Amino acid sequence: METEINKRIIVVTGTPGVGKTSASRLLASELSAIFVSLGELVEKEKLYSRIDRKRGSVIANTSSVSKRIQEMTSSSKQDIIIEGHFAVGIVPKSIVHLVFVLRRNPEELKTVLESRGFKGDRLWENLAAEILDVCLCDAVSLYGAGKVCEVDVTGRSVEEVVKDMVSTLNNEKECRVGLVDWLGRLEDEGKLDEYLKHF
Repeated sequence: METEINKRIIVVTGTPGVGKTSASRLLASELSAIFVSLGELVEKEKLYSRIDRKRGSVIANTSSVSKRIQEMTSSSKQDIIIEGHFAVGIVPKSIVHLVFVLRRNPEELKTVLESRGFKGDRLWENLAAEILDVCLCDAVSLYGAGKVCEVDVTGRSVEEVVKDMVSTLNNEKECRVGLVDWLGRLEDEGKLDEYLKHF
């Protein structure tokens, strides 16, 4: 019988469009873990403070979501995968085993986001967040580099990405940050100005 102490709380975060939900669902399936999508939880349990009509999204009540997550994690005996671009501010450092920050090349990400109907400010704000490592920096700042694993998903299937995540959790693959430098790559390719003019 699995004991409470063996339970792992694993956070999967990253900019919208990097594939968090697909990867998290498959990872939860591979680990026989509980899957929690913060976006779905906020909508289902109405844990939001207001609706942002301009961006067509809800603004989560972070204290309510954090309280609900702590209730869920303390009552579970299984591993739990918590997915969401704002998960870093929600899940306390003391209970987190590892944080996976998924990264996607901004050009590929732009295509993904546009296919989901992102445009204007909403599109460019999310691309800026990816280029400037916002999710990664937030994760390292809150949890420390030792608990944060960066995963480049560019051009890869969800199965390949999850295989890497499982290998990291099994200590077969190193968990590290500093894998990508989108700012430097766009600059080297002469494409940075094209992106910066929108910010």
